[in-house]
Amino acid sequence: MRTLIQIANSQYGVTEKKGKLHNPVIVNYFKEIGHKWVSNDETAWCSAFMNWVALKAGKKKSGKLNARSWLLIGRKIFNPKQGDVVVLWREKKHSWKGHVGLFINYSEDKKYIYVLGGNQNNQVNIQRYPAYRLLGFRRLENA
Repeated sequence: MRTLIQIANSQYGVTEKKGKLHNPVIVNYFKEIGHKWVSNDETAWCSAFMNWVALKAGKKKSGKLNARSWLLIGRKIFNPKQGDVVVLWREKKHSWKGHVGLFINYSEDKKYIYVLGGNQNNQVNIQRYPAYRLLGFRRLENA
């Protein structure tokens, strides 16, 4: 069985299409996780991507499209390893908005977290996020 990182990396560079066209690969993430009603790549898709990666890896998934739903999946951990789930807040710490992806590493000064995820600048890639936006790390269990 491939790891979460291997599966996510296999999608590296998948990008939304501008305008009325939609990337069928992104639409398929929604379809395969049971959200067939989504027919575009404009719907926020970081959690859909994470659910798809977890599905392909045989891990438990949130089944939901909101990033913060991942705070209830798997085991809470404090010392993450590469490939653990990382959940961050977006806009305000206490809003419902967030972002989810896979932990890659901290920056050397620990001020940033490098995340492999979907819908990061509209594509699957590795981005750095300020560490103060961390809501939690989770280690997924087998489904």
